[in-house]
Amino acid sequence: MTVRIYLTSRVRVENGEHLLDERALPGRQGRLVLAYLAAERSRPVARDELGLELWGDEVPDAWEKGLMAIISKLRAALRSIGLPDDTLRTAFGCYQLVLPPGSWVDIEDAAHAVHEAETAIAAGRPLDGYAPAYVAYMVGRRPFLIGEDGPWASRRRGALREIYLRALECAIVCDAANGELSEAVQAAEDLIALEPFRESAYQRLMCALAEAGNRAEAIKVYERCRRVLDEELGVPPSAQTRAVYNQVLQG
Repeated sequence: MTVRIYLTSRVRVENGEHLLDERALPGRQGRLVLAYLAAERSRPVARDELGLELWGDEVPDAWEKGLMAIISKLRAALRSIGLPDDTLRTAFGCYQLVLPPGSWVDIEDAAHAVHEAETAIAAGRPLDGYAPAYVAYMVGRRPFLIGEDGPWASRRRGALREIYLRALECAIVCDAANGELSEAVQAAEDLIALEPFRESAYQRLMCALAEAGNRAEAIKVYERCRRVLDEELGVPPSAQTRAVYNQVLQG
């Protein structure tokens, strides 16, 4: 039995042909607790930790009873798609989500995928990084727990954004290696729009444009990079960026 948990876009749990959508969870708090335990499934999570995320500094007097009620309703929801009660375990003031071997959580898979893509690129095998780069890209671009702004959700959202940025950088290289130069250019432009001071994005964009035969556009990219860094940070492009620019000039 393989369980698949999606924490991006809509929270949902798949168990074979059975689907548990976030609408069937015990409200906003139930969705948040399930997401927290799924993302942190490698360890027991203390009740106090969940309480802080759920209520922040305004923890009600009966918060422990409230949390127990949420956990009970989550067990019932998981039971409705065929998962046993010990999927959500309680011990020593902690909760832990224990899934069958081979189970899958989307943000975990994205983290593994972007690492796999980066490893393939570093080893000179960009085509091997193509598929994992796009797995990470597709997950990373989705919203994470819309409406939640607690410390844990904010950290996880930031980590997912970084996976997305890394996936975009990988996609530039993998697209270019696969001859998909227009896609490589678009991925680089998307990355620059999100991270205008990320010089590696300008470097990769210059390379993709030059490879596509658009040398003049590649030169304009360097000027754009130089202007942004000068006007916003008061610094020149790095030696590596200048080296890529010189390669473009030399043809």
